[in-house]
Amino acid sequence: MRDVLQVSALRTHFFTHAGVVKAVDGVDFTVRKGEVMGLVGESGSGKSITGFSILGLIDPPGRIVDGSIRFNGAEIANAPEPALQKLRGNRIAMIFQDPMMTLNPVLRIDTQMIEAIQAHESVPRQTAWERSRDALGLVGIPSPEERLRAYPHQLSGGMRQRVAIATAFLNRPDLIIADEPTTALDVTIQAQIIHEAQKLTRQTGTAMIWITHDLAVVAGLADHISVMYAGRIVEQGATDDVIDRPLHPYTVGLLGSVPSANKRGQRLYQIEGMTPNMLAMPKGCAFAPRCRAATPDCQTAPPITEVDGRRLRCHYPQVQGAAP
Repeated sequence: MRDVLQVSALRTHFFTHAGVVKAVDGVDFTVRKGEVMGLVGESGSGKSITGFSILGLIDPPGRIVDGSIRFNGAEIANAPEPALQKLRGNRIAMIFQDPMMTLNPVLRIDTQMIEAIQAHESVPRQTAWERSRDALGLVGIPSPEERLRAYPHQLSGGMRQRVAIATAFLNRPDLIIADEPTTALDVTIQAQIIHEAQKLTRQTGTAMIWITHDLAVVAGLADHISVMYAGRIVEQGATDDVIDRPLHPYTVGLLGSVPSANKRGQRLYQIEGMTPNMLAMPKGCAFAPRCRAATPDCQTAPPITEVDGRRLRCHYPQVQGAAP
């Protein structure tokens, strides 16, 4: 499979009065055609800023200061705005956590979906309407013709999110960035939407980056997982490998925090401490102050190493990878 997206040494910094926030600090990953990559981390880890950087949606005082973003072989990091506008919603689409960031509350669904098609293609309105109807059917929306005539407020939260997903797939993009699209939904609807998203990527060959704070969400969805902490990716690998045998202590902590991973009657595991202040990062490994197995060596920044087919930022991954 060909590479759709190659991100190399990406750095996105925010220049504030209090100092420089290195929100994304040397991120590398590749997403191939038809694959789903899970980008996982706590709030403030930089995962959403990574997605916005790819789309060129970083506003001042933030900017991409270094690195490469190659989309279908072409460099798009800091590309001119007109070039990025041609890509957004056409070749690269985004699904937001709140579907109302995608949907206009005063326009009917059909109007919005038809405009999304005609903004990038010269097709008759009837053809665009039929494509919109078919797209709603693909994401499991019953009576799609009726839903097209509805306004966003007339749909449930889960239904609005399905419309947002259908809109993202309308122009058959090469890449979709999904930024925690199921976080606000109940577990049943969440599972349905994840299933539909996975099915669509298989059918269309669209590559997807699924951004989430919950490893359990991407366990059955993603082909590969990149775990992010304090602006850097600390562990990357095939989903089964990362879930079944995590090597970085932060990944171990994330998995241990999932209720289903704990025995009945046992206290839930918690990662001690707080995420670091991005304006005053600790020396060396950013996770060291919260790591139960930290040593004096962790005061120096760990290099990226290859361990069992995985990329890691940890001095002693095999020792620290044991369950807490």
